[in-house]
Amino acid sequence: MSLTAEQLRHALDQVAELEPRVADALARAGYPEPRGRARGAGTMMRAIVGQQVSVKAAASIWNKLEIACGGDMDDHARIAETPIDVLRAAGLSGQKAGYVQGLAQTIATGGIDFHALPADDEAAITALTSIRGIGRWSAEIYLLFAEGRPDVFPAGDLAVQIELGKILGLDKRPTEKATRSLAEPWRPHRGALAVFLWHHYSIDALA
Repeated sequence: MSLTAEQLRHALDQVAELEPRVADALARAGYPEPRGRARGAGTMMRAIVGQQVSVKAAASIWNKLEIACGGDMDDHARIAETPIDVLRAAGLSGQKAGYVQGLAQTIATGGIDFHALPADDEAAITALTSIRGIGRWSAEIYLLFAEGRPDVFPAGDLAVQIELGKILGLDKRPTEKATRSLAEPWRPHRGALAVFLWHHYSIDALA
């Protein structure tokens, strides 16, 4: 589930009313398309597998991992019991293999339910980041794209920092802390702003 096109347009219009420089950027780049991911543990597991590798490599590793784990990546108890060396043979690093196994174990034992995360964003982020291998950025990306939470803002994302700095005419890319602070006045629409900043970044890359 993701923010819908209507939700994105409404939220960005609200931000644009508050910040003329965002309004100018929106006029230049247009509204972004919705982008979403499936809700559930599989999306988070794919995120772990895909960290710091290309999309093609991640897909290949996932396919091998699926075979290594018996063909069912929703069987978390089985994944948790799969030996680390078997997971590594599928293409995971030792660290990632440990993360995948740990996540599966947490789910299998009821330590977390991806369909019943806390409604409060910070509480949900805390629940996700309590799992080894899931950092704040991964948690925020999941909540924004898999649950469509409207005010989740991945301020640690490099593209978000770069584009916000450009749009606001800053001399240099703001830090994560500064990026979060700059976006504070635009609550509760920061999720849509993040989606727009990625959209703006992709257009810049093609220019």
